[in-house]
Amino acid sequence: MGAGAGAAVATATAQSAQGAASAYPFFGAHQAGITTPVQDHLHFASFDMMARTTLDDLVELLQDWSYAASRMTQGLEVSATGAVGGSPEAPPDDTGEAQGLAANGLTITFGFGPTLFEDADGTDRYGLAARRPTALQPLPAFLGDDLDPNTTGGDLCIQACADDPQVAVHAIRNLSRIAFGRARLRWSQLGYGKTSRTSADQQTPRNLFGFKDGTANILADDAAALDEHVWAAASDDQAWMAGGSFLVARKIAMLIETWDRVRLAEQERITGRDKGEGAPLSGGVEATDPDFAATDAAGAAAIDAHSHVRLVHPDFNGGVRILRRGYNYVDGNNALGRLDAGLFFLAYQRSPEQFIGLQRALSTDLMAEYVRHVGSGIWAIPPGASTGSYVGAGLFT
Repeated sequence: MGAGAGAAVATATAQSAQGAASAYPFFGAHQAGITTPVQDHLHFASFDMMARTTLDDLVELLQDWSYAASRMTQGLEVSATGAVGGSPEAPPDDTGEAQGLAANGLTITFGFGPTLFEDADGTDRYGLAARRPTALQPLPAFLGDDLDPNTTGGDLCIQACADDPQVAVHAIRNLSRIAFGRARLRWSQLGYGKTSRTSADQQTPRNLFGFKDGTANILADDAAALDEHVWAAASDDQAWMAGGSFLVARKIAMLIETWDRVRLAEQERITGRDKGEGAPLSGGVEATDPDFAATDAAGAAAIDAHSHVRLVHPDFNGGVRILRRGYNYVDGNNALGRLDAGLFFLAYQRSPEQFIGLQRALSTDLMAEYVRHVGSGIWAIPPGASTGSYVGAGLFT
């Protein structure tokens, strides 16, 4: 092996070891997994509480989940006895597939859906309806929705992100196991290849259409933007949500084969950015602010009025911004032999109205011809737990 190759391998090994060792605290003012630097892999899961469960069952589940999550995010097993330290005559506490993998940047984020407070029949199962945030309502129908009920909604959600896919899967697998008899898995989604960034030192990633995505995303060090656009305040509605946020998840199928036959110039017109650098079509580099008044050589608008970048720009949406943590997904092929693939879109915002307004603004999006929204959900994300407590404790105070 040449010296250059050897140095490259050594660097890659060091970076891999550093990534595996990274650990984010579970306890804190905000839940991890929102402003945390976006990891490479996702396992997202939606749960429904079981019939005939009580408020005590719900609280105990959240306590058990929080305890297990606080251990797994530090690279530990779900309990002290773990996968091999318990009685050989009993099932182990931990399933064991993450042994030796360290934390790998694992974050586990919990949320409460509208149906936890009042189910589809209007029943207040747990006496929590009066503490439901006013904004936590099922999302309205949007133009072009083709939602599958099997990938929509849920009483509770868990977002597990990590730099190793097995670590993320292990987290959801074990939390699902802990929920047995109290909550059941409604649906889940694996994601790989982040499609946005939350820190300045991360490169802007690309989506499956080949374009850089999330160039103007809110970053973790922009405290003013986070307070304005992401974190709920006690004065907003429910004081227990202060320091929390609202999560919208959308499974967006991308018509890959159709898009791949579109000429490059048209792809760029639809997006509003060039495919290589990621710069706006008005000129500059990726970070250059789009100039929507700029024209091309023929006198036409350099950035089409119905391009994706223009329709979602804060200048045309009352200054509204959201924090994105999306992931690519590929679920094999569909019945037609085409890729079942797309974007699992995750957006955090101070109010769901931010997402609703932006989604409605996309009703004339040129990109709409190439995507289908097939799954959806909304959850209140409570603030982080204090040491020794559990996520969502303020709801029950």
